[in-house]
Amino acid sequence: MIATQPAAAPKRTGAELIIHLLERQGVDIVAGIPGGALLPLYEALGRSTRIRHILARHEQAAGFIAQGMSRITRKAGVCFATSGPGVTNVVTALADAKLDSIPLVCIAGQVPQSLIGTDAFQEVPTVDMVRPITKASFFVRNASELWHVIPEAFRIAEGGRPGPVLIDVPKDVQLQLSESEPAREAQREQASISVLETRQHFDLAAQMINAAQRPVLYVGGGIVKARAHAEIRELAERAALPVTSTLMALGALPAGHSLDIGMLGMHGARYTNLIIDECDLLIAIGARFDDRATGDPKRFAPHARIIHIDIDPREFGKIKAVDVSICADAGFATRELLKRVQATRRALWLSRVNQLKQGHPLRTPGSSDVCSPYGIVRAVGALAPEDVIVTTDVGQHQMWVAQRFPFMRPDRWLTSGGLGTMGFGLPAAIGAALVEPDATTVCFTGDGSLLMNVQELATLAELDLNVKIVLLDNAALGLVRQQQELFYRQRFVASLYSQPSRFVAIAEAFGIPALDLGGAADPHGAMSRAMTARGPVLIRVPIAATQHVLPMVPLGAANTEALDHVEEI
Repeated sequence: MIATQPAAAPKRTGAELIIHLLERQGVDIVAGIPGGALLPLYEALGRSTRIRHILARHEQAAGFIAQGMSRITRKAGVCFATSGPGVTNVVTALADAKLDSIPLVCIAGQVPQSLIGTDAFQEVPTVDMVRPITKASFFVRNASELWHVIPEAFRIAEGGRPGPVLIDVPKDVQLQLSESEPAREAQREQASISVLETRQHFDLAAQMINAAQRPVLYVGGGIVKARAHAEIRELAERAALPVTSTLMALGALPAGHSLDIGMLGMHGARYTNLIIDECDLLIAIGARFDDRATGDPKRFAPHARIIHIDIDPREFGKIKAVDVSICADAGFATRELLKRVQATRRALWLSRVNQLKQGHPLRTPGSSDVCSPYGIVRAVGALAPEDVIVTTDVGQHQMWVAQRFPFMRPDRWLTSGGLGTMGFGLPAAIGAALVEPDATTVCFTGDGSLLMNVQELATLAELDLNVKIVLLDNAALGLVRQQQELFYRQRFVASLYSQPSRFVAIAEAFGIPALDLGGAADPHGAMSRAMTARGPVLIRVPIAATQHVLPMVPLGAANTEALDHVEEI
């Protein structure tokens, strides 16, 4: 009998290989917009039975849809962008993901290699352009390289401190036949935390916590990435540690918890910043001491020794000198501290914390009026289920939500923190709702922010997702106007819309049901019905442009020098 040779694996084009490798990574949804330099990839995508494509209306929104998926699942979201304007449009979403440590893989089309450097139609130097705002970027010269590049991109995006990765694939590479799969390389050793190397540091940190009289636990987005909020709560309760959160970590302790002292920094409650000012030990886990949290760093926690735990050693000492630094994942670190930290009551310190809370509360005027900033946040919070997903855009509404929404967990809270991108909220909500279709997703936005990616109302209508858009409409760029009023002698330059948009009509034109609470006979009832009905809806809430988000720390000032409502009057 003549032995038969096993059939050779069929050759794939580069485009087919990309789809095959994405499927192998477990990708089932990608967002993007086709273009000339990506048509081979889209032709291959059309034959996939496992990957669903979401047609965004703008590449920036495709990047934010991918972010919305990633922020919920913790896996790298994937977006496609064609060459030239496609990839320049997605740059903002990449920069946003870099600053907020969100794993993202963007596959970009590029002109054929023979045309590179000739100023060809839709040619831009993509890798050079995105290098500073990505964790890594790849230029693929041969289809066979994709066998390594695609899995490596996901490994980099999701490993260590997560971030965005871009893969630039020329059109000729997408059409090129690839070689068969190379022999598997030995698995790269993953960077790991050595308990032996860090044990002494954890011992020292625990000793400092046990000895402190007035400690504060300061948590940031790293605890969300590590899904370490349960361990953070256990640590806080065991050691009687008041917990302050950055914008990215809201919900680390559930709303109403006795040890929760709220968000610190520029728009934090006065009592929060005063408590930090008095603490003798600050334990920072997964936080990076950014300027919006610290104010003047020289006057931030001036009496405290500092323990800083972060997965990225580049953060140590970048803004604030620390006494102990530990390079570790937030979840691993918290579990190590739990092994060492003693149960403590700290009655005197907690009594002082409560005294500061009562003496310097966060004022929320108009919170009983649904057509007021705090009133609408409070009303939506009362109606929303405990597992609600909340996204925001950027501006006053973002801070009103941060100050007063009753967050029960931090992993359902999606906002643009580091880059502060207007236009983030709606596409991020779409991404979140794609991976959690049975949940209620609420997108708080402002009129200025919604106009940045208003075209994604068409995407939402097409997908018919359960996204509730709560639009705080003051016909202004509210936070810009507020700063002009407080710090620029009321010179309102380019911050007021002389021709306000009719958002109810706009939403309905895109196919989204909408209502205006300003004209409703029963605003509470109308909003309740909109929130509980299945499917998308836009709820317009008219508010006055003179409404402020306060307290507010002037740039360069100490957190204890915040303007409050008394000074505003």
